[in-house]
Amino acid sequence: MNKAFFILCIAIMSQFNSFSQEQLNDYKYIIVPTSYEFLGKKDKFQLNSLTKFLFNKYGYTAFLENEDFPEDLRNNRCLALTAELIKAKGGLLKTKVRFDLFNCDTKLVISSKIGESREKEYSKAYNLALRDAFKTFQEFSYVYKPNEDIISKGSKRIEIVDKGDVKAKEEIERLKKEVEALKAKEKVVKTKPQEVTTEKEIINESVIVTEDGNLLYAQPIKNGFQVIDTEPKKVMILLNSGVPNTFIVKGKDAIVYKKGTLWIYSENTGSNLKSETLNIKF
Repeated sequence: MNKAFFILCIAIMSQFNSFSQEQLNDYKYIIVPTSYEFLGKKDKFQLNSLTKFLFNKYGYTAFLENEDFPEDLRNNRCLALTAELIKAKGGLLKTKVRFDLFNCDTKLVISSKIGESREKEYSKAYNLALRDAFKTFQEFSYVYKPNEDIISKGSKRIEIVDKGDVKAKEEIERLKKEVEALKAKEKVVKTKPQEVTTEKEIINESVIVTEDGNLLYAQPIKNGFQVIDTEPKKVMILLNSGVPNTFIVKGKDAIVYKKGTLWIYSENTGSNLKSETLNIKF
């Protein structure tokens, strides 16, 4: 009886591992955050760097979230899973952690086994526990197999308003027109600076260029991105507009759009249209 039960457990575990690996094979990349929430500081104990190293060592393609991504990943974040290291509960004399991998909709795709360590020194304990937890992914025979549903997400437009919300749609269209008008004014000023009427048109327009040191990072969230600075502190929330490289700023009468290689913040202040060049790394 015990032998039969043991064999059944082994069979169930094997089937679960096979299913988990198939899910993992649907994703081309792994994104590793620069800091883990329960530790706070950036790359504390070098755990984030270690996570990236281990994924790459065992056949995955991993990037830290502040690195330059391949073009397909920049265009479609759904090709990647985001790795989070979670501090597990229990064990007075043990350090316990596990990995949770989330998709672009922040849904949990797979969790690792709980890694443990009895080391007393935190840096060693977390390092060993992380490596122990990572054995889950180390044992998989990972091979990327493109999933059409995931790939197609990059080309689908994400609706951020209900179809019945006409006012919201009209507001989006109004902001788009204001941005186009601003672009047209800038073009006229550059080509015809001698025209007095054109200069009067833009006299109330302020253009501010962000210093290179004020680097911002865009972290993917549901329906858009959370923009943080280097502290890190949340600066703004960008919501998908349904137009490529154009986002609506949550809580503001403003949008962020891409012009050439630059990201432009454009806000209607009521009396004028303010533009600001942002140094955002997506």
